[in-house]
Amino acid sequence: MAFKSKSAERPEAEGLQYHIRLKAGDIPPYVLCPGDPKRVAKIASLWDKSEFVADYRQYVTYRGEYQGAKLACTSSGIGSPALAIALEELVRIGVKTVIRTGTCGSLQPEMHTGDLVITTGAVRLDGASKDYVIPEYPAVADYRVVEALVEAAKIHRVRFHVGITAATDTFYCGQGRPGFNNYLPSHKARIFEDMQKARVKNFEMEGGCLLTLASLFGISAGMICVVVADRVHNEFKINDSMEQKCALVASEAVKILQKYAARI
Repeated sequence: MAFKSKSAERPEAEGLQYHIRLKAGDIPPYVLCPGDPKRVAKIASLWDKSEFVADYRQYVTYRGEYQGAKLACTSSGIGSPALAIALEELVRIGVKTVIRTGTCGSLQPEMHTGDLVITTGAVRLDGASKDYVIPEYPAVADYRVVEALVEAAKIHRVRFHVGITAATDTFYCGQGRPGFNNYLPSHKARIFEDMQKARVKNFEMEGGCLLTLASLFGISAGMICVVVADRVHNEFKINDSMEQKCALVASEAVKILQKYAARI
């Protein structure tokens, strides 16, 4: 696909963003953001109406309607660098609220596969967010999004936990899993235990960057993930019903947020 821009600083053509291939007006201002591009169509299939909008690299977008709420879903790919690109371009076309809808590994003994985790804030163990602001700057979820996700989880009667997430750049060593040839550097050998003692709920790979950049950009953001890796009881499990449960709660939260916005 040919794409020609007049600027290397802002590579967009007539408002069309280079990576996500969207422009202002293409999608509503509320967006769900899974990592996996293949998950976008699955999420959109749960809505009352949905249509494909764009697909370029790892960024797939659908838009639609869930019980009267207009929303979209754009995949971010794996990791914070890819998420940062998606968020940069989404806000440039008018997106105001982003909810990461993903998967994670649990750290606490009361948590199990299939449980949902609603993030209030994140430990920034990624590198991408540090390109934007000093490490001491907090990664905090918008309280309105957190409240909407909690309310939505109660509506759908699902088991959930609320708390702090640790966001890493790598799936293996960064989360305390030995890498190839059992490689695990000393500064990561105790990361699981350290985060568990700090009462962190889960590991994932995009939330810290999302929440940090959302605050910097002046938009609302939050995150809900389904546990697929129970790190305490050493169980890994993932299926469509688990992903659907997470997506339904996130979609319900968008409906709640839009109703709240209409009242003020």
